[in-house]
Amino acid sequence: MSQPLDNSKPIYMQIRELIEDQIVNNQLKEGEQAPSTNQLVNFYKINHVTVAKGVNQLIDEGILFKKRGLGMFVTEGARARLLEKRKGAFINEYLVGLLQEAGKLGISTEEIIELIHKMKRD
Repeated sequence: MSQPLDNSKPIYMQIRELIEDQIVNNQLKEGEQAPSTNQLVNFYKINHVTVAKGVNQLIDEGILFKKRGLGMFVTEGARARLLEKRKGAFINEYLVGLLQEAGKLGISTEEIIELIHKMKRD
């Protein structure tokens, strides 16, 4: 929970993404207890309703589940679902535009692949 919050997007979305990042990065494993709403409220000094909105979205999507009296836990298969969702978002946000612009500039797929390999080495 060390990631600072900023004004780039709504706080509830940042809380949601913080938990998603912890799951994707294996800091929170499937079956493990997620930070409680109260822990997040106290750590970030933000409104309880704001935290609950982000957490409830994860519950609604089946990423987290509640155990009455015990807290919230990461659902089995949550990491795979998040990775799939993020891969789709990556393709839509980055690759579609990249390929469209490359087409306009006459850059071939092979050239793009070469550039990617070169950039990964640097």
